[in-house]
Amino acid sequence: MSDGIYIHIPFCRTKCPYCAFASRPCTGDPPEWYIDAVIRQAARMADYHWVRQRRFATLFIGGGTPTIYSGHTLARLIKACRDLFRLEPDAEISVEANPNTVSELKLCLLKDAGVNRLSLGVQTMEERLLAGIGRSHSRTEAIDAFRAAQAAGFGNCSLDLIYGLPGQQLGDLVATLETAVGLAPQHISLYELMVEEGTPFSRQARRGELILPTEDTVVAMEEAAYSLLDQCGYQRYEIANFSRPGFACRHNINYWLNGSYLGLGAGVVSSFAGLRIRSVADPELFRNLVNAGLPPFSEAECLAKPASFRETVIMGLRMTAGIELGYLEKRFGIFAPAYYGATLDELVSQGLLIIEAGRLRLTAQGLPLANQALARLV
Repeated sequence: MSDGIYIHIPFCRTKCPYCAFASRPCTGDPPEWYIDAVIRQAARMADYHWVRQRRFATLFIGGGTPTIYSGHTLARLIKACRDLFRLEPDAEISVEANPNTVSELKLCLLKDAGVNRLSLGVQTMEERLLAGIGRSHSRTEAIDAFRAAQAAGFGNCSLDLIYGLPGQQLGDLVATLETAVGLAPQHISLYELMVEEGTPFSRQARRGELILPTEDTVVAMEEAAYSLLDQCGYQRYEIANFSRPGFACRHNINYWLNGSYLGLGAGVVSSFAGLRIRSVADPELFRNLVNAGLPPFSEAECLAKPASFRETVIMGLRMTAGIELGYLEKRFGIFAPAYYGATLDELVSQGLLIIEAGRLRLTAQGLPLANQALARLV
């Protein structure tokens, strides 16, 4: 298991009505002072004893929309991280992007800065659905952005998609997936739309104004999507993630293994040395604290071993390969079958989980019922 670094960019051109992430719209040029503050925080964190001991295998810049910034600014941020932290020579360096915030020139600058994985937030290829979820890009811009990434030399691109959208039908999702696989990305993520509290979509739902696909339609979407992606050579390695062999996202695998990671920026979480630390979400407050030489943290939690064990089991079971029982026992001194006892026996007897070759994993029957099954193990 390898350690990672996550940097949060909390700015977007527009805030999508389904988005519950720590982000805000920014219509003008994004503030350079935020990048300056992140680099200052990174310089201080680089002196932490735990950080000095580590070699980092992944760096992930997410948001928000990181590519709202210029290629030169993002290259400056990446260079600072490479100078301050010990990154592995083959480190996976990922950047999230929206299709209408990239150009071939910007992508070339990112590639030259060391970025070797691009994650494009496409969501859907259907124009009417893009408008309905507040996306500011078009189908053509999504395709052009992917081709620009190819032209810039990216050999590891993900297309990030959402299903269960307002007004979406089974044929819409199939058409989007056929267009996506036709571009031949190395990775595809496919998440079901979740209506999160506090978002415009949640308020629309309470007023009865949000018309979502029926549960039966969503199930049909999932079955069609998983079959199509499998036929096209994409391996499902996590509940919502599919890749060509060798292109699973290493940063996210570390997260699903409940590994250690360093978070930089406003609204992020760091998890290392038995601690979980959250940064303040407000970018201005984050900057002010960093500039004053104060830790920009809002809360810290010491993780008890049993709670950390259960969390690791839950997250690890999101991966189709499941989690190794020996790894859990070595890390926590807890043997999962004995710890869960009758609860695990029941889930196995129901055909939702299986213990096979020393690993605990969801079965094919259990994957569609993952949320219900995993809730029993919390």
